Amino acid sequence: MSYPTATIETDQGTVRVELWNDVAPGHVENFLKLANDGFYDGLSFHRIIPGFVIQGGCPQGDGTGGPGWRVKAEFNDRQHEEGVLSMARSADPDSAGSQFFVCLGREHCQHLDRQYTAFGKVIEGIEAVRAIAAVPADPNSGRPRNPPKMTKVSVDPADGA
Repeated sequence: MSYPTATIETDQGTVRVELWNDVAPGHVENFLKLANDGFYDGLSFHRIIPGFVIQGGCPQGDGTGGPGWRVKAEFNDRQHEEGVLSMARSADPDSAGSQFFVCLGREHCQHLDRQYTAFGKVIEGIEAVRAIAAVPADPNSGRPRNPPKMTKVSVDPADGA
């Protein structure tokens, strides 16, 4: 299967992701809409937990904001392992909006399986993800002093389109 892809340009390098519209069509549609609208451009990775996740996509930059709507959960059988994109949410399973995280390894992410919607995976640029994960952050809150930024998130043109 050929998946849609997007490019996340950051101040730590460029990351390309494939988006799993077969298992999370609503989340992929939401991410593509936000990317096409320029929503993510200039936002930060506001949460960095080494060995666990980097999280971004909050317009407030502190984990409290979103796009003004929610996406219904699409839990699936994809494993949360290094490079997997998944949607952040509150205790309400149907509360995802714009915030997403990238897993940094299987060991500390396996409990997220079927509890959070995995909707894509890094296919190029895992080094940039690791560089973001290495940015110093408060060990309790995960808040970096100098949050890495997404300079631009763009949807790659479809092959043969």
